[in-house]
Amino acid sequence: MINFDQMIDNHLHKENRPKEIGRYYPSEIGTCMRKVWYSYKFPMETNPELLKVFELGNILHDFVVKVLKSEKNPDVELIKTELPFRQEIEDFLVSGRIDNIILIKASGKNILVEVKSTGNIDFVEEAMHHNKIQLQLYMHVTGIHNGILLYVDKRNLKSKVFPVNYNEEDALKIIDRFKVLNKLLKTDALPDPEARSGKESLWMCRYCEYRDKCYKEDPSSPRWL
Repeated sequence: MINFDQMIDNHLHKENRPKEIGRYYPSEIGTCMRKVWYSYKFPMETNPELLKVFELGNILHDFVVKVLKSEKNPDVELIKTELPFRQEIEDFLVSGRIDNIILIKASGKNILVEVKSTGNIDFVEEAMHHNKIQLQLYMHVTGIHNGILLYVDKRNLKSKVFPVNYNEEDALKIIDRFKVLNKLLKTDALPDPEARSGKESLWMCRYCEYRDKCYKEDPSSPRWL
C-alpha cells in the first residue's frame, strides 16, 4: 500500500531558504511587523499542514481564473493573471504578484482582483485589514484604482466580494511601513509586537510560529496582551 499523505508532504516540501533583507512582500506588510522581522532573522521550516493550506489556495485561484475566462461569463474579460509586481523603493525592492486584472465590459473599467480562500465564508463579514493593505499597494503602483477582494470558501466555493476604494494617503503609509521594516532589519532593532496591541488583532498570535519567542521577549502586560 502507499502512504498518500506522505506523498503529498514530499511533493509540497520546499527547501528552507532564508529571506533576503532588502526584498519584501506585499502580502506580509499588513501583518504583525514583529512576526515579519522574526521571519527574516530567525527563519523556520514551514509547517507541512500550512503548506497544504497554501496549495489549496493555489488550486482555488486556478479555479477562479477558469471562471473569469469562461465564455459563459461574457460580461467580464480576464486581462491578465498572476502579473509580476516589482517596485523599487529607496535601497530595497518590493515584489510579488497580482492575482488578476479584469475588464467589466459594461463600464469599461479595469479592476484588480485579489483572491483569498477561507475555511468558512459565513464568518467573513468584511475584508481583512492586511488584505486591503496589499491591494492598496497594488492599486497605487499600477494606477488601476478599482479593486476587489474575492473571498472563496474552500468547502463549497461560495464567495463574497468586497470593493476596495483607492486611497493615496493609505498607500503612502504602506510604503512608509516598508521603509520602517527595512530600517529595523538593518539596524537589528526588534519591532513592537503589533498583533498584541488589541483584541481585534490578537488572532494573529494563535497562528504565529514565533508566539513563544515573542512572549519571552515581551511578557503579557497592560500594554501588550
